[in-house]
Amino acid sequence: MRKAFVLLLTLSSAAVLAQEAQVPVCFNYSCAATETVVFEAPVFARARERLLAAADPAAERAALAVVVGWLYREAGVQTPVGADRAGNYLDQGVDGRMDCIDHSTNTTRFLKMIEARGMLRFHHVLEPARRTRFVLQHFSALVEEVEPPASLRPEVVVPDHVPVMLALCDCVEVLGDVPEPAPVAGSRPGERFVIDSWFVDNGEAAIVLPLADWLDGDGPNVQ
Repeated sequence: MRKAFVLLLTLSSAAVLAQEAQVPVCFNYSCAATETVVFEAPVFARARERLLAAADPAAERAALAVVVGWLYREAGVQTPVGADRAGNYLDQGVDGRMDCIDHSTNTTRFLKMIEARGMLRFHHVLEPARRTRFVLQHFSALVEEVEPPASLRPEVVVPDHVPVMLALCDCVEVLGDVPEPAPVAGSRPGERFVIDSWFVDNGEAAIVLPLADWLDGDGPNVQ
């Protein structure tokens, strides 16, 4: 029965991945303009391969940064956002330019699309983060680490005497001898990270920073 369920789930996931996705992408500052981008099955297959190769949360964040760049590059083929450059000043007045509101909105949509297709195992997508420094505000897409799936955690080795004792005397207290599952290396559930595509040119990997560092002003020196 379990095998049938797993097979059904696998087929269902494959069917979802095979479907294209239509995503609104906004630009020209503060989402003044919007066009629809169509992401087809090969795009998802490539993204899925990159993300599922990640063995831990840090690797998944690095993969996410690259995949977000790929999605923007595809969006740049279909819409004017291919002209977008890092920051706000290198592309002033250009059709397709994006400020941090455009980027945080679009990147969050991309991340939620990825999450909905089951490609994230170590993170959950949140609403955009905002930082305020002096009179300036900046926004970015945001993810939070979650507990990794049980299938990715190190296997728990049950001491040989535990099943014997349970069979002989039903001594349930012996279960206390079973060690706790070891955490995935580098896993810190609850930690939050920005995926900030505003810092880079169209198609480049987004910048990943711990939320606390980003709120403190960290990031490439672009304007």
